Amino acid sequence: MTHVPSNENGMTLTAQQLDTYLARIGVERPISLDRHSLSRLHHAHLMTFTWEALDAFMGWPSSITPASAFAKMVDSRRGGWCYEMNGLFGAALDALGFRVTRLCGGVNREKLGDIAIGNHLTLRVDLDRPYLAEVGVADAIIEPVPLAVGPISQRGFDFSIMPTEDGWLRFNNHLHGIARSFDFRADHGDEAAMAATHAWLIRDPGSPFTNALAVLRHTTDGYVALQNDRLRTVTPDRVVECHITSADHLADTFETVFGLDIPCPGHVWDKIQAIGRDKAA
Repeated sequence: MTHVPSNENGMTLTAQQLDTYLARIGVERPISLDRHSLSRLHHAHLMTFTWEALDAFMGWPSSITPASAFAKMVDSRRGGWCYEMNGLFGAALDALGFRVTRLCGGVNREKLGDIAIGNHLTLRVDLDRPYLAEVGVADAIIEPVPLAVGPISQRGFDFSIMPTEDGWLRFNNHLHGIARSFDFRADHGDEAAMAATHAWLIRDPGSPFTNALAVLRHTTDGYVALQNDRLRTVTPDRVVECHITSADHLADTFETVFGLDIPCPGHVWDKIQAIGRDKAA
């Protein structure tokens, strides 16, 4: 496997940023770089930050760089999507001294084909063996797993990594997962493809993220997911659903459920309502 250090692409954090990031997720600098430390950081990141694609939904500026993700997520009390969640986490791991490789993946490649390649960033971390570190799918694993074919079970949710017929690896999400799967190769990174696909996802009318609000956050026993005005609380054996009913309700949900400081939540509600009217028409 070819290891491309993150800092060769400007994908690391400064010492001050690293200290601020660790304070934000409530974890002290690890004494040793091992699986236990990686798992603790992985879990803390997911329990601190919310997955959200509000920038694409609202047409707000967005960047693929970890520096931008740091400013947004750490400084501004926002969340991020795969490029930002995995980007920030990978940059922090790199700054700590972990061997991190940014991998170019494809969510729903099994359905969309190779056009999906670049719509996902995931991470390989090399310790005693390669591990998949994945904080960017939103509703998937909460701790890193060996980068190897086989079943995975965490907190009662079942996942797997399986080979595809054309030589890729496919991470299969659990039964209730929003993203059914993503494909990746353990030695394939393509920053240009990810940057190009990011640009399409953030502004094209055909992007799934410009046409639907998606916000997700892990809880102790599952996760909570907001899709437009539909709020679901998901555990391995139960799904509870309710609906957001007003702009004030949405603002309160952003604050109390997702821990987000969203500017002008009323504008977000207006767009959700407009989408609903368009579908009804």
